[in-house]
Amino acid sequence: MTTDLRETPWSPVSLPDLLLEPVVRAALMEDLGRAGDLTTSATIPAHLTGTAALVARRSGVVAGLRAAALAWRLLDPDVVVEVDLPDGSRVEQGQEIARISGPVHVLLTGERVALNLLCHLSGVATATAGLVAAAAGTSARICCTRKTTPGLRALEKEAVRAGGGSNHRFGLDDAVLIKDNHIAFAGGIEAALSRLRERVGHLVRVEVEVDTLEQLRDVIALGVRPGLVDAVLLDNMSPEVLTEAVSLVDGRCPTEASGRITAETVGPIARSGVDLVSAGWITHSAPILDIGLDHR
Repeated sequence: MTTDLRETPWSPVSLPDLLLEPVVRAALMEDLGRAGDLTTSATIPAHLTGTAALVARRSGVVAGLRAAALAWRLLDPDVVVEVDLPDGSRVEQGQEIARISGPVHVLLTGERVALNLLCHLSGVATATAGLVAAAAGTSARICCTRKTTPGLRALEKEAVRAGGGSNHRFGLDDAVLIKDNHIAFAGGIEAALSRLRERVGHLVRVEVEVDTLEQLRDVIALGVRPGLVDAVLLDNMSPEVLTEAVSLVDGRCPTEASGRITAETVGPIARSGVDLVSAGWITHSAPILDIGLDHR
């Protein structure tokens, strides 16, 4: 079964074209420059139409098809993109993901922008899926961070969801995360927390980062409860120390582990009992998933 992306409504877990368009438009303008696609204009008859297929060069998880499709639709709204493997699908090497039909000028001019976005975002989804698989059998969720490519945060976080992960905060304005430098400049965790609730609304959730069990005990002593501290971030702790930290928290709030998360380390970390495992590299430096555009 194929799907024409022009007829697919967006859902609450996917981004509408309204949010995608500024990113894709900027990428096209960067690529087209002042004179447009000189190569295609000089070599391809203007009236020629055709079809090309997006084909996976390696196995992975697909993400970013809406952004890729928009790269062609902004050049010509009548371009048709038929999808066989939507975002979140597992793709094997050599499989067709989608087909694009329309003026050949448009197919070739939009190719690089579409593939740049699709390969990168599919790489994010694939990296996320790898961590999710490595943490299988535990209750821990894999989540991303704010360590994203400038301008691509919403797209990269959507790709994390396509890979089976969860999103951390989207920006500085949707939650409070008190980190080591906040604590140092504020004069301690107690001082930071005492100022905090005077200045943020009652619906804003608060997470506190700790590096040691001693710091965690200090936070617990101040009162880990909804409305004061809603979650704790356990940074760069070994699985053994994380297990003790989870025991100290004793279900008072969610626990999140971060720091040096890889496919090799995530399993033992997840088995410590933490609720969340966050990794920045899955968005800022995940290898691309190699996908090509082949003539059909």
